[in-house]
Amino acid sequence: MATPSRDLATELARSVVEAKLAAGGQVIGPVTSVFWHLGEFGAGEEWTVILKTTEDRYKQLEQHIVEHHEWTNPEITAIPLVAGLAPYLEWVERTLSE
Repeated sequence: MATPSRDLATELARSVVEAKLAAGGQVIGPVTSVFWHLGEFGAGEEWTVILKTTEDRYKQLEQHIVEHHEWTNPEITAIPLVAGLAPYLEWVERTLSE
């Protein structure tokens, strides 16, 4: 997910983790983004939020972000995890099932 500010990135990460829609999150930035928006070329500073969730929780997580993000069409993407340290993956599952 991308946000226009560190404060919004941190608040969204906090709110999804508190709601147990993600086991954890990281805020990275600022990053420089270049893009097309509404037919115009632009560039700007954004903050990236990486969230750790399960496939079962993704739709709820996505809906939460859409409802709380200030952009009407926020960048929300999911990258499937093909491998990981077993105890870490178990922590994600356990955290979101409690």
